[in-house]
Amino acid sequence: MTATDSVATSDGRGPNHLSSTTTLPPPAKDVPVPPALKAAADRQATKPPRVDRRDPRYLALRNFAISMSIFNILGYTVLGFEQPWAWPFFALAIGLGLEIVIALIAAWATRSTPAFAGHGAWGVFTFLLPAYITTLAVNMLLYANDRFWPIALAVVIGVGQKAVLVAPIKGRMRHFMNPSNFGITMCLLLFTWVNIAPPYHFTEHVPDVFRIIIPVVLLTAGTVLNAVLTKKVPLILGWVGTFVIQALVRHWVWDVSLWAALVPMTGVAFLLYTNYMVTDPGTTPTRPLHQFMFGMSVGLVYGVLMQFNIVYTLFFATTLVCLGRGAFWWLKWWRERGQKTVAAAPAG
Repeated sequence: MTATDSVATSDGRGPNHLSSTTTLPPPAKDVPVPPALKAAADRQATKPPRVDRRDPRYLALRNFAISMSIFNILGYTVLGFEQPWAWPFFALAIGLGLEIVIALIAAWATRSTPAFAGHGAWGVFTFLLPAYITTLAVNMLLYANDRFWPIALAVVIGVGQKAVLVAPIKGRMRHFMNPSNFGITMCLLLFTWVNIAPPYHFTEHVPDVFRIIIPVVLLTAGTVLNAVLTKKVPLILGWVGTFVIQALVRHWVWDVSLWAALVPMTGVAFLLYTNYMVTDPGTTPTRPLHQFMFGMSVGLVYGVLMQFNIVYTLFFATTLVCLGRGAFWWLKWWRERGQKTVAAAPAG
């Protein structure tokens, strides 16, 4: 291949007066790439994407984490949390450490870069946000008297199950069990002497006027968070609406006290569950109709469990609905796989 370069002179004699012809070699084929460059390219290809600070999912997680942190600080200093003040730190050490260990094992198994690596402190921070929220929620909502190890086990189950209980959701293997809810549920099932944190301890040491203000603040903050960032308002409407309906049905059919059936809605625990647990973005649908159906399902299962006098109903209802959602996605994958197998089989 030849190339001719022309240079115009300053005396106006035209651009072709001075020219040169250079013969270039043909392009090389299959040029070997140095191992160091190839390794760098492989690391770049498997490098986790950087989380955008404007991503609504990140903003939701960040605000969730901030809300949980503030509520825990106020809980141990003002409100009257009864667990030892050091337990959140122990729980965070276990939960965050386990999350990093799982990421390292997954990276080793897939020969890829750990999910928290590649973007410095920012990458570690964004990666650990879900485990941070799960750990604080489990520690805050469980009460095991003076024994910490059941809380630690609940944290391990809640964080660790995300690597085990997965389903093929929209082409990706994703966890389907609500982490903090599942950890709490398993702890309650395994240890009958462990209880949910008493509802009064959320407002135990504050004047009466603040006992009214606290639920209002939680309701306002949670509503704004779910309306603007997580977009889970349809789910909340389905859940709260069905909660009211099941209370009315139980009152009319089984003569259950209507006030007793509706009074849980006035408590701080119900507000925390509604705005910060059942709306978990990672384990709930994204489409508004599917969100509404998910919330309705939780309310329906809650009513059935209440009719059978089963305690810890909020947590068990969420666990059963999440389990059903995971089973649905596995059945859907199995059916589509069977259809593809039949379509690919040669006609006999």
